[in-house]
Amino acid sequence: MKLNLQVCANDGVTIVYCRGRIAYGEEAAALSETVAELLPHSRHVVLELSAVEMIDSAGLGELVLILMWARASQCSIKLAAPPRHIRSVLELTNLHSVFEIYPTLNDAALACRGQVA
Repeated sequence: MKLNLQVCANDGVTIVYCRGRIAYGEEAAALSETVAELLPHSRHVVLELSAVEMIDSAGLGELVLILMWARASQCSIKLAAPPRHIRSVLELTNLHSVFEIYPTLNDAALACRGQVA
């Protein structure tokens, strides 16, 4: 399934709902483009990953690129609710130590607001 992205703002947090594949080509580029458009207007972005079916090395690279852009823009990026197989890939590549990853969207949103998750 191609990547489908939906953006929603909620109480100062911009949430990008990701559904499908984050893979080389249009999917990874679409995610980067969407987040790049949000960064000038958002302090906190959460990528909600519960419906992501797969991620490849290009998709992982795009996540790292997004994180670098966010840091340069003084914006936070958090990952929420990655399925077990996505979480495993993040751990195998040691990216779990680079990203803030939360088990639920609510936990990530609370962390953005500075509240205890």
